[in-house]
Amino acid sequence: MKFEDLFKPRVALPVLTVITLILRLIPLRHEYMLGYDPYFHLAYIEEALKAGEWFNFLTIAGGPWGAKIAHPIGLYLAPAYVYKFLKIFGVSLYNAFRITPVIFGALTVIFFYLALLKLYDEKKAFFASLFLALSFGHVFRSMANYYRGDNYMLFWYSVALFGIGYALYMKEKFGNKRLMFYIVPTMASGLASIFWQAYYPIFIFLLANAVFLAAGTFILDEKENLLDALALALSTVLGAFIANYLGGKFGYGMLGHDQMGKRVAEKLLLEFDTIKDAYLLVHVKYLVPLSIAFIALLFLLSKFVRDKKVRIGVLIGLAVLGIFVLFYRFEALKDLSTGFGIFKEAPIQETQPSSFNDLWKAFSISLFLIPLFFLRFYPNRTSISDFLVLGLILPSLYMIKTWTRFLFIGSMAIALMAGIGVVELYEILKPQLNERKLQALGVGLLVLLPAVNGAFAINETYSLTPYMNEHWERALTWLGENSNENDIVMAWWDYGHFVTYYARRSPIAQGSPNSAVALYYLGKLDENWAMGLGVDYVVVSYYNFLKFGAIVETANRHPKYNITEKYGLIVLPLTSTIGALVFQRENYRITAKPGKTWNVVVNLKGQAIAPKELYVEYKGQVVKPNLSISNTNTYLYINLDYKYAIFMNEEAFNTTLARLFIRPEEPYEVVYSDGGVVKILKLKHPNVKVEKDGEKVILRFENATGTGVGIWGFLDNGTLVFKKWYNVKGMEEFELPEEVNGTVIRYAYALGRKIVDRGIFRRS
Repeated sequence: MKFEDLFKPRVALPVLTVITLILRLIPLRHEYMLGYDPYFHLAYIEEALKAGEWFNFLTIAGGPWGAKIAHPIGLYLAPAYVYKFLKIFGVSLYNAFRITPVIFGALTVIFFYLALLKLYDEKKAFFASLFLALSFGHVFRSMANYYRGDNYMLFWYSVALFGIGYALYMKEKFGNKRLMFYIVPTMASGLASIFWQAYYPIFIFLLANAVFLAAGTFILDEKENLLDALALALSTVLGAFIANYLGGKFGYGMLGHDQMGKRVAEKLLLEFDTIKDAYLLVHVKYLVPLSIAFIALLFLLSKFVRDKKVRIGVLIGLAVLGIFVLFYRFEALKDLSTGFGIFKEAPIQETQPSSFNDLWKAFSISLFLIPLFFLRFYPNRTSISDFLVLGLILPSLYMIKTWTRFLFIGSMAIALMAGIGVVELYEILKPQLNERKLQALGVGLLVLLPAVNGAFAINETYSLTPYMNEHWERALTWLGENSNENDIVMAWWDYGHFVTYYARRSPIAQGSPNSAVALYYLGKLDENWAMGLGVDYVVVSYYNFLKFGAIVETANRHPKYNITEKYGLIVLPLTSTIGALVFQRENYRITAKPGKTWNVVVNLKGQAIAPKELYVEYKGQVVKPNLSISNTNTYLYINLDYKYAIFMNEEAFNTTLARLFIRPEEPYEVVYSDGGVVKILKLKHPNVKVEKDGEKVILRFENATGTGVGIWGFLDNGTLVFKKWYNVKGMEEFELPEEVNGTVIRYAYALGRKIVDRGIFRRS
């Protein structure tokens, strides 16, 4: 087989597919899934399949209010149908769910390759697709064990690009009939809306593709392609109406009128009518007309402006004018990078600007190959395809810079530039080299660079480990088996989805930072606040102490509280047991010698001090040994079973988190402990236990001191249809009256005007 034969589709496509699958299947070596969100998604799928319907109101999340499913149902339909197909081969729902991202990640690479075959040549298509297959930026959200919605958006964009590629490729053969291929981006953009709540980049990419296609047509004087640009722009209008229609059936995106869209519409001075999504409204009403006006203007100018340099100058001027008009009409767009201010209020790692370290992890050496793509813009080397893909490249580069979340979405653009760039450099140098030097160049550019990129991607993928582990599973499974279905759980927001999946209980916080929960862990909000939310169980863990800095930072973001305490806390691993117990991290070193009295010395950046109190946990028992010396208001907790220590100043030691983990007292009771990783405490308070007996629903009151119970009934779509308070003074149980309407029931148990318990349950 000749070297050039390797790039033939019959060879290249299977090779690309195998490489894509191998890299993305590596995380299957882990028993548990990666991250947090997949556990929420899988919990909902399991509950929906159990119920036999895709209900909208989930009672095991968003405690004590419940949670409306924010994502379009397509996000859950895809793995459910993968499972329905694979279960005939004995594949469980859990495993079908875990591999669904791989399927769509591989399909993305395949359609990307097929699209580039029509836009470029076999070699460029192969290497651009190879860099995508080997990009950790793309692997991260298309690999097994990590389920996220943006994987679908990029898949549908690759399908749309495939349709565009065919339309341009078939220009000579089909003439104007080629325009029928633009039904592909129409359908792809519309269908993308039911798989991810933030699907909007596909519309941005496609419209930008149309604009840059028109620009390329103007510069290269290929007037016939203006019709393609116009057809592509119009295809996004049809796609937007399809997305709007499907939103009514499967759920709107995050800018829908029933989600963040109302707030964004107010900022942008928009009014919902036929179109119920803020972005789609802007797209159809403003972005597309501006783009069509731009295309029409280029058509007119092409009749009068002949010089290529003048044409480039005209384009630059029109681009500046278009941006000015857009931002003048929508001044609020300046807040686009913060989600119109939403993520200023609740910042998470995904919504932070990408650092160089983030870029290196995602793209490794591909990052430095980006400039090579622009060799395509040397005189006589540029094609209309180069301008088309700028519509993907330039928005992607902006998105990558803005949020780390967009590193995945931008991975396609980076791979395209790297792959096409190295081939372009090779072809430019090829005529100038003898055969020996050419072979060396080929090995370096076409073999070593992808191989090195792949090695980095494999290393990053292999290094990933789940946050979930057997400690969490045992603790939360126990909680699910030993609590009431309507009980509410307090846990740090990172672990809320774990609670939903393993315990099937509703956590107070999950999915995003919660400053009130942070204040509770710091002791700024007490058990009365927790009772008011119906909290029945509080989860504290070793991992909370590792995240203590994040807890303090999150608490500081609450608008009504000014945290003045200077908390100090560090977790140190046991590093030696020779002669004494030695715990060390960075500039902190703790030496502890057990005995009738313990001798503990803390070396703090060269200064030797001794703590005020010591607590030691061993085999589930916490003891407080006497110390031989004490000279500071610091505190030390040592766990001998799990071999770590927590060193705290007085402010940190007096937080609710430390108190519950080390020395809990009334009204809390430890009901589960594995001896130092996860502990569950029951908050004793007047409590409601929901019991179902056929058609009957009975609310049993534990510690029945309450005087009233409020009942709110909701339809599955979240509409309130019933509200009433009942007198239950002196009663130990209360049967839900027949007059109560609604599928989902919220309740509040009160002592006078004080709420002492809350909860939510599904009636049947």
